[in-house]
Amino acid sequence: MDEQALLGLSPNADSDFRQRALAYFEQLKISPDAWQVCAEALAQRTYSDDHIKFFCFQVLEHQVKYKYSELTTVQQQLIRETLVSWLQTQMLSPQPEKTFIRNKAAQVFALLFVTEYLTKWPKFFFDILSVVDLNPRGVDLYLRILMAVDSELVDRDVVHTSEEARRNTLIKDTMREQCIPNLVESWYQILHNYQYTNSEVTCQCLEVVGAYVSWIDLSLIANDRFINMLLGHMSVEVLREEACDCLFEIVNKGMDPVDKMKLVESLCQVLQSAGFFSIDQEEDVDFLARFSKLVNGMGQSLIVSWTKLVKNGDIKNAQEALQAIETKVALMLQLLIHEDDDISSNIIGFCYDYLHILKQLTVLSDQQKANVEAIMLAVMKKLTYDEEYNFENEGEDEAMFVEYRKQLKLLLDRLAQVSPELLLASVRRVFSSTLQNWQTTRFMEVEVAIRLLYMLAEALPVSHGAHFSGDVSKASALQDMMRTLVTSGVSSYQHTSVTLEFFETVVRYEKFFTVEPQHIPCVLMAFLDHRGLRHSSAKVRSRSAYLFSRFVKSLNKQMNPFIEDILNRIQDLLELSPPENGYQSLLSSDDQLFIYETAGVLIVNSEYPAERKQSLMRNLLTPLMEKFKILLEKLMLAQDEERQSSLADCLNHAVGFASRTSKAFSNKQTVKQCGCSEVYLDCLQTFLPALSCPLQKDILRSGVRTFLHRMIICLEEEVLPFIPSASEHMLKDCEAKDLQEFIPLINQITAKFKIQVSPFLQQMFMPLLHAIFEVLLRPAEENDQSAALEKQMLRRSYFAFLQTVTGSGMSEVIASQGAANVERVLVTVIQGAVEYPDPIAQKTCFIILSKLVELWGGKDGPVGFADFVYKHIVPACFLAPLKQTFDLADAQTVLALSECAVTLKTIHLKRGPECIQYLQQEYLPSLQVAPEIIQEFCQALQQPDAKVFKNYLKVFFQRAKP
Repeated sequence: MDEQALLGLSPNADSDFRQRALAYFEQLKISPDAWQVCAEALAQRTYSDDHIKFFCFQVLEHQVKYKYSELTTVQQQLIRETLVSWLQTQMLSPQPEKTFIRNKAAQVFALLFVTEYLTKWPKFFFDILSVVDLNPRGVDLYLRILMAVDSELVDRDVVHTSEEARRNTLIKDTMREQCIPNLVESWYQILHNYQYTNSEVTCQCLEVVGAYVSWIDLSLIANDRFINMLLGHMSVEVLREEACDCLFEIVNKGMDPVDKMKLVESLCQVLQSAGFFSIDQEEDVDFLARFSKLVNGMGQSLIVSWTKLVKNGDIKNAQEALQAIETKVALMLQLLIHEDDDISSNIIGFCYDYLHILKQLTVLSDQQKANVEAIMLAVMKKLTYDEEYNFENEGEDEAMFVEYRKQLKLLLDRLAQVSPELLLASVRRVFSSTLQNWQTTRFMEVEVAIRLLYMLAEALPVSHGAHFSGDVSKASALQDMMRTLVTSGVSSYQHTSVTLEFFETVVRYEKFFTVEPQHIPCVLMAFLDHRGLRHSSAKVRSRSAYLFSRFVKSLNKQMNPFIEDILNRIQDLLELSPPENGYQSLLSSDDQLFIYETAGVLIVNSEYPAERKQSLMRNLLTPLMEKFKILLEKLMLAQDEERQSSLADCLNHAVGFASRTSKAFSNKQTVKQCGCSEVYLDCLQTFLPALSCPLQKDILRSGVRTFLHRMIICLEEEVLPFIPSASEHMLKDCEAKDLQEFIPLINQITAKFKIQVSPFLQQMFMPLLHAIFEVLLRPAEENDQSAALEKQMLRRSYFAFLQTVTGSGMSEVIASQGAANVERVLVTVIQGAVEYPDPIAQKTCFIILSKLVELWGGKDGPVGFADFVYKHIVPACFLAPLKQTFDLADAQTVLALSECAVTLKTIHLKRGPECIQYLQQEYLPSLQVAPEIIQEFCQALQQPDAKVFKNYLKVFFQRAKP
């Protein structure tokens, strides 16, 4: 072997050596006999370096996995012997191999097993057992091999082909017949021999039993001698976590409902008499988490049994199952309320399913009602943050608690389905007592009280948030709690979690304020002062900006008396903060978007006359325009790139803010009706010069383009005079991405204004196409994936543009470009349909071709177009689907084929019998299509139902492709 290359395997090797080692590995994988060198090195223990041994196993693994069938019988025998002799050497070695080598060896054994067990090596396990006997080092390897085999056969994370899946099923069936009883016996012997002397091997063996139990005969394991030994392990500290997991797998195994019930009950009896149900005596939380998972498995198994028995009408046994479930509830509650969230989280499944049973019972016993209440109290307690939660810097622990809270929310929702009145009464009790003394109560208790009120909105569902009408007792309870929330002063609580929960809840229950509008001013003040938008925490300010915008939008009818006051109070928050003044604004630019949108909503939805609205909108937007002009001048003079970038960002924010105010307009309140057209036209005139700025053009163009999209919707035809010069600027020195983003703007204008913009489109059609072609024809590196993708996206955008033009009845825009240009465009569409393996673009191209045939394909169409149809469009409909890259199993490709069928149908519709004659006598014979198939094709094409032809065409090409 190349000793120099092997040096690169060391973790401390430099990158050159590492590269050389990688190259050597690739070379050995290809080499027909390199594996023999590696096999020999392993069998004879040539190398002591762990990384080289691992490397040798990797080469063998590659050989067995990908090239085994190429080996001769003798070579295959050699691999078997090598592995067995390596195993024998492990028995005698003074030191065991490192874990990563043992795992890799086990993987190679497992690969060889799945390849050879059914044919050449049926005694695989017997051979291994005869080598390892009860030698602890051998047993360790035997158990690792068993885990690797299980992983090959049943691991759901490994994707198997249908062939491999069939093989794996056959292997499991054969193992069940031939060797599983012997393997189970070996596990029993290992557990029996090592349970007190070698905890590592015992735990490994328990893991193996747990893994195999899911697919072997359960009676081999679920019997007295095995279960008694496992229960014994539950009392041995170093074994009990693995024993717990093993019992969980046994309990989880699918079986007859009555047998399952008996198994679970007998297990529970033993565990209970051994004192395991006394949770408060146990201090080891890791074990309790596993135990909680076991109890969860037992509880859920009993519930599955109950469900099956009820379904089968076996009332007697169903009653027994329900009784068995009820006796576990006290233990479930102890685990649910445990202070360790992992222990609590592991039992939630049982809890959830138990509530589902109660939901199905027509009447609940007193004990069941007490259980529901106990679960409710447990959920309320466990929803509470603990002292350690870090609100300023949320890490992994915090993320886990947030996930755990989501699980508890599901329990709360389920509780609401079982007993909505009880849930409402319990929340009301907790909420009222907490808010009475909020000043002296710890933050986490105040937060959870408000949180529970918030959660009721989803737990007690109503349509469109109408919580304050309908059911009187529910409405008055919620109304009382909301009144308490907004009048208690709790919004001043000095903790971010309480403040945020307050704002979330007033927005969630915005309908309350239509019933009691007198509370709106105090909530608005909370949003506008140090409790909300001016809070010391950036997180609270940011969330408040979003929630404030939602609050104002949902209550816009009630906002009229407060508009001027709000606009005055948010004035400083609307400041565009340029980079150079060092002033750190309270809100980020993203947050300011919400404030601008809110200001727009207040103005547009006010009851003021149009002149007043215009004046307020001008006051809102003029400072932006003035700042924009100043900053654009500064940008033109800026030398330093970092400064250029921050100025461009600021300019972009200004455009974005103006854009966002326009979201307030609607069909009922248009820009014209509000008298605001002039203000937005002024904005357009202010922003458009940025398009000719040579610096930072990507970001500036992007912002102005977005603004234009909005103005096309808001100002309609008033925007048209600005489009030509804007387009001209945006087409200067374009990259693929610029064009890709510019084309949707032109599409929007074309689709919206159609004939009105025909002169403009005719004028800019070829300049746009030249810009596109120029970018598409630029040479790129052969393996530059991102450039290839950009070109593909640009090609799609180009075809989407042609589709918009033809689909908007604007084909004269193309026709007026002169014969040579028209032909060039048509040829690109044919290329798009046939040459590029991109079904999305191909579909668009066929749509364009169908439309052009429909418009120009008749007797009075443009001169030469009929020829083009027969010379290019008809062939395209056959050449595209016949390409190897045209994959008829792909959904997008089938859509492209469907449009191809429409194109052929349209040609037949416009050209009539002449088209059939051309296909029968000229085109299809030229493709060597058999006469009877030609006949069949033409008949299908002439069917009045287009669907029939679409289906036929798919079959036609499936037959035609090799």
